[in-house]
Order: sequence, then C-alpha cells, then structure tokens
Amino acid sequence: MAEIKVERSHDQQLLVPEEDNVSSTRRSLAGNRQRLVSLDIFRGLTVALMILVDDAGGDWPVIAHAPWEGCNLADFVMPFFLFIVGVSIALSLKRISNKFEACKKVGFRTCKLLFWGLILQGGFSHAPDELSYGVDVTKLRFCGILQRIALSYLVVALVEIFTKDSHEENLLTGRFSIFKSYYWHWIVGASVLVIYLATLYGTYVPDWEFVVNDKDSVLYGKIQSVPCGVRGKLNPPCNAVGYVDRQVLGIHHMYHHPAWKRSKACTNDSPYDGSLRQDAPSWCLAPFEPEGILSSISAIISTIIGVHFGHIVLHLKGHSARLKHWISTGLVLLTLGLTLHFTHLMPLNKQLYSFSYICVTSGAAALVFSSLYSLVDILGWKHMFLPLKWIGMNAMLVYVMGAEGILAGFFNGWYYRHPQNTLINWIREHVFIRVWHSRRVGVLMYVIFAEILFWGLVTGVFHRFKIYWKL
Repeated sequence: MAEIKVERSHDQQLLVPEEDNVSSTRRSLAGNRQRLVSLDIFRGLTVALMILVDDAGGDWPVIAHAPWEGCNLADFVMPFFLFIVGVSIALSLKRISNKFEACKKVGFRTCKLLFWGLILQGGFSHAPDELSYGVDVTKLRFCGILQRIALSYLVVALVEIFTKDSHEENLLTGRFSIFKSYYWHWIVGASVLVIYLATLYGTYVPDWEFVVNDKDSVLYGKIQSVPCGVRGKLNPPCNAVGYVDRQVLGIHHMYHHPAWKRSKACTNDSPYDGSLRQDAPSWCLAPFEPEGILSSISAIISTIIGVHFGHIVLHLKGHSARLKHWISTGLVLLTLGLTLHFTHLMPLNKQLYSFSYICVTSGAAALVFSSLYSLVDILGWKHMFLPLKWIGMNAMLVYVMGAEGILAGFFNGWYYRHPQNTLINWIREHVFIRVWHSRRVGVLMYVIFAEILFWGLVTGVFHRFKIYWKL
C-alpha cells in the first residue's frame, strides 16, 4: 500500500549523504542518488501493523480501532499510509517534467486504486472466512481504504503537478522559505479544513431511519428510528459525517460493522465484541462509513503534510537539517492535537477524521519516519529491518493477499470434511494457541510469525528475483 504501491528504485530518489556525519563506507555513495530506504521500511511497518490489528485486534481490543473517541494502535494505520503517499508524491513526480504525462500517470493509478478498492472492500470478496464471492450491487460498499487513498493521492498529486512552476528547485534561505515556496499546498489544505469544519459544525442533522441488516438480531428487517434534530454534534448517531454519507452514498452502501458496536452504550462486553445490551440505543445496529466522503476530504490534509516532508528531502541536503525540521514539525502537530483533545475543543476521532486526530497521527508519523531515517539512512542499520523493507517494496501484494485475506481464503477452500477443518485453523490452534495455553497470546504469536514474518520472507524471495506488484 504505499501509495499503496511499490515504487521501483528510480521512483524514490534521495540522498546526498552529509559528508561531516557519515562514515567512509557511506561517503562513497555521495553523488549517487539512492532510494529512501526508511520510507520503504515505514511502508512495510504500516502494512504489518494493519495485519496485526486486523487479525489480532479481536482478542486484543487495546490495539483495535477505538469504538468512538480516542486513538488506539489501529487508528494510526490509515494516517500513516496517507503520510507515506504524500512523501512518495513529492519524490516521484519531481522527475516528470511533462504535465500531461504526469496527469496520465496519476489518473491511471487512481483508477486502479478505485478498482481494487471496490473489489476488495465493496463486498465482492468474502475472504478469508467465507468460501464464496459476489455482492448485491444494491448493497455495494462504495468507500474503503483504497478509495480514500485514491482521493488523497489524486488531489495532492494534481496540486503538486500544476504548481510545479511556482517554486524554484533551490529555495532561498529562511526559516519558513519552504512553506512559502509551496504555498498552494497549504492553501488547498486550509480550504479543505474550512470545508470540513463548516460542514461538520454547520450541518443540521434531522431524525433518520434505517432497516436492521444484522441477520443475527431479533430486529432483522425492521425499521429503526434515530432521533437527532441537532447541529454540530460529534456523537455517533447525529454527526454530520454520517449524515452526508447517508444522503450522498445511501445507507445501504455504507459499512455495516462500525467500531461503535463495541462501545459501552452498545454492549456490556466493551471494548470487546459482544451481544447488544437490552437498553442499547437503536443506532447501535445502524451502518456507518469510517472511510466516508467528508472524513475522506479531511484526510487529504494528512497527505499534504506527507508531501511537505518529501519536499524537505528534496531541498534540505543535510541530515541534521532534515531531522531538525521533521522532529520540530512532528512535536508541534502532536502538541496541537493533544491540546485540542484534552481541552475538549475537538476530540480525537478516527471515524470522523477530526483535525485533532490529523495532528496527532501526522505528528506520530513524523517522529516514526524521523527515527527510521536516523537508524537506516544515516546509521545504515538496514539489515535488522529487512523483512519490513521487503514488505514495503511489495506492499500491494501483501495488502491484497495478506491483509485482505485472499491467500488465506484460498487455503481455507481446501478443508477436511468440515469448512472449519483447514490447514490455517489447525496451525493456529495446535502450533500457537495450545503451545502458549492462551488464545490471546497464541493468536498474537500466530499473527506475528505465521502472517507478518511469513510475508516478510515471501516478499524477500520476490525481491531476490525482482518481482514487484506495481500499482
């Protein structure tokens, strides 16, 4: 996923090492442009986190998506992807001087992202748990992870292409010169934020109804009403994000298993999945789109911040100068986001993709990226991160086959007498859960070793033979 994609070594150009700070073994690389290895590793780390939280989050809710407000480990995955997309845009598009060719490349890649998004998360694929495929088009889910990445990629890439002539390759000296040089990016970011906030707080949300789609519920097929009649609320049933999606997408085309079902208002087993409380409000059974229209518009800002970090790579040649800018920016974003959250001005909320959430997750991405850059591109500690590097260089393959369960679904199709008697289930139960005498620990070990490390080794073999799934 990286743009959710694999970029060849000539697509992410970097590094003229800082002569005063590198050893003689790396000094010989001066003058030769190198791949930004830390970005590959960051991409691989994010894909690995996605697999971890998706497949172990049910047993470890502390790493799963927060039911509503708050920010767990899973809630960092999407912003990290968007941040990486932004860095990749800055590094890859700088080499394409022809605007038409650049637009054609961006448009084609956006279409591929949308196509795979609809196939994998629109409801067509039921892998890995169900041995079937196909979707009722009247219930096709329009939004998803790849669709959100496609929108952010398209908007920010076009801004990058059409404002290329408005700044110079080498910036003038000055503390804020790089912000001034790329002012169009920040104008777009500010416009996106104004549109988001104005819609979020200014839209009137009326009462609404839905038909229960959960076949396990005694209310299946019945119409439920949700009272609202408010403006500017950020609670689950009456926020403008959900209202916009219901009006534009249609309630049947939204996600039917939102994280809020694990909230205390909905189940006594919170934060685990559990049966519905008897006094649970009606909206606990309603759909909600976590990658919806308004929240995806807000998510563009995460990619703009990533592009800014890519511009730092292009214009600041010294390692210390880059790190100083990155770390200070990351700390400012973290401070701003946490201040907004703890003063209750705007809570951290992944489902709404709130501005405080953007700041905190982008600040975290900045610090993680800076740390990896220091360890890998400066100190040269690449070998300890090789599995993550290989995953990052073949991220689309791992996302489709691993994170979306296509390979697991294939193996589950070969079972012994009963669909539950599969090789994967046997390995998880007998090699991990029974050995550790704990389902929670066994599942965690299974995901780490039988999924993440497995894909690290597979992509390592693919890397050896230069096989990459490009998007």
